Amino acid sequence: MSAKKKKKRRNRFLWLFLLAFIGGTTYYLYTNRNESLRYFEKQLNPAGLEQVEINYGKNIELAAKTFNLPSHYLKALCMLECSGRKVVKPRFESHVYKRLKKVKDGKLSNYEHVTSDMLSDATDDALRNLASSWGPFQLMGYKCLLLNIKIADIRSDDAVYWGVKWINETYGDLLRKGRYKDAFHIHNTGRPHPVGAPKTYDPNYISKGLKYMAYFNKPQIKNLK
Repeated sequence: MSAKKKKKRRNRFLWLFLLAFIGGTTYYLYTNRNESLRYFEKQLNPAGLEQVEINYGKNIELAAKTFNLPSHYLKALCMLECSGRKVVKPRFESHVYKRLKKVKDGKLSNYEHVTSDMLSDATDDALRNLASSWGPFQLMGYKCLLLNIKIADIRSDDAVYWGVKWINETYGDLLRKGRYKDAFHIHNTGRPHPVGAPKTYDPNYISKGLKYMAYFNKPQIKNLK
């Protein structure tokens, strides 16, 4: 057999092998699709994800449309912050309380947008409420001062609207640009994602958020039984 024929035969064998490999891989992925999706869903706490849709889905969709923000990010954030629970206990942040108290006492010029004038008549209980996070997005109480609303507003049926309004004013432009890592990091720490490891309290906060986003953006996964 000539060298030319040997080369042609070898090339034909390689092509057949490649086609068989592609076909086998495609068949495996197709037949195991449902199993893979079930495994993916199981890792994401499906009960909590379902509760996000049941308890907050419609309000989030409406607020997302109002402020032109991605609803799957907002739902993922809701999952991160309250696991979809309707009754959400506030979280008191002692370090925030100490800084707000220093602002009120004139020992600190400001804390973010909060100045001493804003806290002039604040009682200790009021400071503690301002230093606690509330609602489905666990919005810090002192953020209400920026929105010119009361803490009762972010605990009411309008909590989603006010939370999304604050998100829009704080880092909405980043969301519209698809900078989701920065958005998650700002919501949790007040700063964009740094170079290197994140500074979030939970080191997996952002990675879990991105997985939740993928879930809420894929109806075929969401509707999987």
